[in-house]
Amino acid sequence: MRNSLRVHAALFFVALIYAANYSLSKDVMPKYMGPLGIVTLRIVGAALFFAVIKYFVAPQDKIIGRADNLRALACGVLGIGVNQLLFFSGLNLTSPISASLLQTIAPIVVVIASAILLKEKITLTRVLGIGVGLVGAGLLILGRNAQAAAYPHATLGNLFILANATVFGIYLVLSAPLMRKYHAFTVLARVFLVGAFIAVPFGWRDALTADYAHFPLYIWLEIGYMVVFLTILAYLLNNWALKYASPALLGVYIYPQPVLAVLIAVALGKDHLTWGKAGQAALIFLGVWLVSWKRKPAAGPAESVDTVQN
Repeated sequence: MRNSLRVHAALFFVALIYAANYSLSKDVMPKYMGPLGIVTLRIVGAALFFAVIKYFVAPQDKIIGRADNLRALACGVLGIGVNQLLFFSGLNLTSPISASLLQTIAPIVVVIASAILLKEKITLTRVLGIGVGLVGAGLLILGRNAQAAAYPHATLGNLFILANATVFGIYLVLSAPLMRKYHAFTVLARVFLVGAFIAVPFGWRDALTADYAHFPLYIWLEIGYMVVFLTILAYLLNNWALKYASPALLGVYIYPQPVLAVLIAVALGKDHLTWGKAGQAALIFLGVWLVSWKRKPAAGPAESVDTVQN
């Protein structure tokens, strides 16, 4: 049970890290640096960090076998390179609240990916949930509101965020077997190395041409936050949690993100919550709840209570 509390605490802290990023990153891009430049700094910084730590912490641990190496390659491409390029490109074009709400689609993707990759059963309730959640996401993506002037390309940005949530959901399913088999730093060093090969060709120019000499202190602090907290710490905590919890539980912890993101964005004056967005959020949450809902089996004399793995 103690380990279960640590898992939940780690996942809530990750949700808080992600929620703050929706507003903080708006200070940096596109005024001081383009979204692809931020991605390059994040991934290269994390790749170097995890490679060095892995060398000292788990020097003999290696990913072996064709299947595991291909899985690690897919995780690096989808979960690091493509995921981060889509997220920051989308957030640059849309509002913090819209982006955070669309991220809640990830648990639905986890269920679909688990059904395809892990042969898990999709019930009628889950099919209904997938439909309701996608309707809410569709209304949010295509809807226009009072902030249309501030975000003229919000529809494209929302589509990027939806694609980002999709590849992140697939990454959670693909990476879980690796995290249970190898040391966390072994997996993270590999996937960030692969991700760097994907991201750097797109963002190196933005990263090199930024006017670093004129960055205010708070911009340096926010970039540091995105590299240290959003990338290194968040991925480390997420992947540690995968040793003890299912990908679905990590998906569930996307729920608090939009709530925290709304509070932070409104408090900082970065965004406004409208009734339209609230209704779209309700549809998405209902869909995700239906997808995550499981009928409790009748207790038998020989059955034990199912808990988070200790």
